[in-house]
Amino acid sequence: MENNSMDLVKPNIVPPLDANFRPAVLANRAFRQAVAESGVGVPLVLGVERINGSISRYETVVFPDNHPQASANLMYIERIVKFLLWQRGGWKVYVGGPAPVGEHIQAVYAADGPRAFDYTFMGGKIYQHPFTVVICDPADVPPAHESSKALGRHLAGNRIGFDLGASDLKISAVVDGEAIFSDEIVWEPRENSDPQYHYDKILSALKVAASKLPQVDAIGGSSAGVYVDNRPMVASLFRGIPDDRFEEIRTMFQRIRAEMDDVPLEIINDGEVTALAGSMSLEDDSILGVAMGSSEAAGYVTPQGQITDWLNELAFAPVDYAPDAPEDEWSGDRGVGALYFSQQCVFRLAPKVGIALPADVPLAEKLKAVQEKLEAGDPGARHIWESMGVYLGYSLAHYADFYDLKHVLILGRCTSGQGGPIMLDQANAVLKAEFPELTFHIQLPDEKSRRVGQSIAAASLPELG
Repeated sequence: MENNSMDLVKPNIVPPLDANFRPAVLANRAFRQAVAESGVGVPLVLGVERINGSISRYETVVFPDNHPQASANLMYIERIVKFLLWQRGGWKVYVGGPAPVGEHIQAVYAADGPRAFDYTFMGGKIYQHPFTVVICDPADVPPAHESSKALGRHLAGNRIGFDLGASDLKISAVVDGEAIFSDEIVWEPRENSDPQYHYDKILSALKVAASKLPQVDAIGGSSAGVYVDNRPMVASLFRGIPDDRFEEIRTMFQRIRAEMDDVPLEIINDGEVTALAGSMSLEDDSILGVAMGSSEAAGYVTPQGQITDWLNELAFAPVDYAPDAPEDEWSGDRGVGALYFSQQCVFRLAPKVGIALPADVPLAEKLKAVQEKLEAGDPGARHIWESMGVYLGYSLAHYADFYDLKHVLILGRCTSGQGGPIMLDQANAVLKAEFPELTFHIQLPDEKSRRVGQSIAAASLPELG
């Protein structure tokens, strides 16, 4: 972490396997309370600009430049900028407030700065604009301009739904909203550098589902990563693909659609489908969906029942401010969601309780081996999921500072079996004890929905002509 002058607050409920966990929400609240108690706080407004004029704003207060605690401003704002970039997305950041804070963000989010990963991904790879930090007065930060649209909920016809995970590919054949066939196919996309492997695996799965239907009217899919017009722009799923062949991935779904008789095809981020599935099943809105699989995926349905143009890539959004928090091997940052709400967390904590992970097997099999110990009553395995549940409770309180929430839906392979209820119990205990003012409800779908609900909801994405 670039600056550790913020007060890091020890939680009242400590994860059994992580005594050093320092929740982002507690540190941020302590900072804001200290600013309020100083009586001299000054406004700071952040703006993040995406594409087509979409802008998000975040307003807060910080210490003035000449205050003895002004150095704490730097970490506080840097972590919020990081969160906003991966929650909302953006290639331009406005920092309206004390100039030293803006200068710090410029230095950190630079081609040679500690957040070079974010600089490169947000600028060149996702939004294809040079990443820019603008230092200005609070009044000069542009007004918010959010974009949203209705998506999915189309149930008529014979449809295929699929979900691309890092360890399995889920596929469903759906007739008028009812799944008549579902399957999970083990694959290893991260380990394969040939785009043809990905094309062949996905197309083969689609043809299996098509064989169960009288005809195929539409195909809907979900996947980790950032998708624009059915084109993968960035996805850890395809991290093994060399840059000089990535265009084959970007055009993959257009080619697959042509192979499937040009039926309507839509593919979006898997987190958005998680939220959509929750909205459809609960018949309600203001829903954050969190899928815990190979990574953490998230999506959001607004109070108006629509999908935003936000990234919602909470896998890279910080939830733990501890200076020795685990480091993400891809982004190089510490304490980000993927290391707390995915199989990566299970693999990280398993050695702490003496559970050896099987070697030379797919990641899905490694997770299954630990889950089998949980189902057999292994107390160490139970501590893993209890720890994840504590992480979840504090992190959902953190997310509530950035989302308008009525419901949180959690699913994905890590919630299968006893793991989901254990996490749910722990998260609810944290929220009740530490954040009684928060009123949203955490929902855990039934076992079938947890395992194949993504692909079924994805099938509803395309609208028939």
